[in-house]
Amino acid sequence: MDVNSEKLLAHVIRSTRIAALGTLRDEAAHLSMVPFVTVDDFSDFYIHDSRIAQHTMDMQKDKRVSLLIAETDDGRDDPQTLARVSIRGSAVLMENGEPGYTLVKNLYIERFPESVPLFKLEDFGLWRIKPKGGRFIANLVKAYNITPETLQKVSQR
Repeated sequence: MDVNSEKLLAHVIRSTRIAALGTLRDEAAHLSMVPFVTVDDFSDFYIHDSRIAQHTMDMQKDKRVSLLIAETDDGRDDPQTLARVSIRGSAVLMENGEPGYTLVKNLYIERFPESVPLFKLEDFGLWRIKPKGGRFIANLVKAYNITPETLQKVSQR
């Protein structure tokens, strides 16, 4: 991946607050919109969701998930030129008090201040999504397979 594409990928991940979350429901794909945060090195992505949400129930049954993070549609003539990254990974519920929980909670609240009351509800939990691989589409002629190592390298841009 060239340096400009690396910078673009880092920008898309850092500047986008919403992702499409793909889970498996009854052996079929299920999509949901989720706010997310990531740690500085892009080694993990996090969502904070209600335990009664369908996608949360899906993750409890099958840890395999995908995230799609895309540039915001700016009205350009060809929306296929918008940069986007799909990340395959596995989701695990974080327990309050486990190492890193407070750091992630604070990152989430910093990005989504209105979520403070939700952290007081037992119904909501933080889910860690550990990337396993994916695909970055920089534009119509630049597409790259990505690995967790790619994400960590790009995070330095």
